[in-house]
Amino acid sequence: MRIATGGISHETSTFAPTPTTRREFENGIGFFRGGDILARFCGANNCTGGFITGADRHGYELVPLLWTFAYPGGLIPRADYDALKAEFLDGLKKALPVDGVLLDLHGAMVVEGIDDGEGDFIAAVRRVVGQKCPIVATFDLHGNHTQARIDAADAVIGFDTYPHVDMADRGVEAADLIVRIIRGEVRPVTAFRDLPLFWSAACQVTGHPPIDEAFRLVHEVERRPGILSVTLATGFPWADVPHMGASVIVVADKDAGLARKTADEIGDWVWARRERWHRKPLTIDEALGQQATRFPVMLADMADNTGGGAPGDSTEVLRTFVERDLRNALILYLVDPDVAQQAHAAGVGKRIHVDLGGKSHPMQGTPVPLDVEVVALSDGKFTYDGPMYGGLTGDLGTSAWLRQRGVNVVVVSARMQPLDQAFARALGIDCAGMEYIAVKSAVHFRSGFERIAGAIHNIDAQAIHTHDFGRLPYRQRRKPMFPLDGK
Repeated sequence: MRIATGGISHETSTFAPTPTTRREFENGIGFFRGGDILARFCGANNCTGGFITGADRHGYELVPLLWTFAYPGGLIPRADYDALKAEFLDGLKKALPVDGVLLDLHGAMVVEGIDDGEGDFIAAVRRVVGQKCPIVATFDLHGNHTQARIDAADAVIGFDTYPHVDMADRGVEAADLIVRIIRGEVRPVTAFRDLPLFWSAACQVTGHPPIDEAFRLVHEVERRPGILSVTLATGFPWADVPHMGASVIVVADKDAGLARKTADEIGDWVWARRERWHRKPLTIDEALGQQATRFPVMLADMADNTGGGAPGDSTEVLRTFVERDLRNALILYLVDPDVAQQAHAAGVGKRIHVDLGGKSHPMQGTPVPLDVEVVALSDGKFTYDGPMYGGLTGDLGTSAWLRQRGVNVVVVSARMQPLDQAFARALGIDCAGMEYIAVKSAVHFRSGFERIAGAIHNIDAQAIHTHDFGRLPYRQRRKPMFPLDGK
């Protein structure tokens, strides 16, 4: 049994100011071909790591083609996407015949001229392998799904957790399913139910209410006879595409009626509780005004979440920390390559004047003038040690720990959200000893920081990825969408 694998993955913010080119794929989370894919992801907590575990479990040959994941950012130029897709398809053609295809995708990829990137990609794979070869795709929790991609694949499987600590598990689930399809043990049929609602990030933390109740329902339904898989996707609202929003996908064995009935059951349940999935975020002043009984207090600077494609250099939080003259305050990470280079040129222990942040887009605020001490320097290379990406490596580029009085800032050159404390620790920072920590992240930071947090507040400071969705300049989104448009 030979199963081809790979994928082109990206979470695309159509509001981000810079395009995601081929170079961003090559310099992003990873760009691997052939056997390098197996070497890189064996034992890793991503879906491809789960595919590899599945190969060991079931004894199939995994045929690796091309795997690439650019860090979330702006629209992908059509020529760059076409080149990546052509390389993948060329490798697939050379690998034929195969018994199946496992695709490791995201679900919110947007290409210049193609609103549904994954739908286009899966359809292209289908044209190469034909109708009888099963295709199973895995997706992020934040996919904006379409009927087109559902029709092109035999089955799809989405993440069940946020932070995404179950990626390898979903890969194993996909591997188990495709083996059963190839052996003729099941014949999947899929039903898709879209839900026109904005799902607040603060209401998506799957280890806490309210969304934990939704996933308890999902897991109960998956145990029912005839149900092969259930995906609940919360959507990615910073992609201005017609299909943006939440959805339910149910894969059943042979019974289209069961799939349809079950998708509608879960969809109706979610929709009836739609007010529970929306929560207005705090301003930074409101968050700092909360009574703190234990430290550190974590502030999720969601509107500048680099993990969703934001630039990472917004300055409202920094400016507020400085104006309030906070003690033992920390910001992770502020993207400013010029200041990072300036710190390296000066050296550890020197004091320098910097104009920090606010350089990518007017919505990010203006630079903050500071006289800072260069506390530590780094080339930005480190190894994650938290539950989400533990064992994988990161590269934040030229980086520095800067400090003005009690305000500490980790300045980096590459956009990446803090998933755990590994890089801060490598610089010599004790996060648990801080009183306030602001992170350019929405939820994923919890995987590595929640255990030390005295409190966590989601804030909506000034930045391009505001969570006040009524302020975003949509042109294509459907109307009405809850809680906007009077519905």
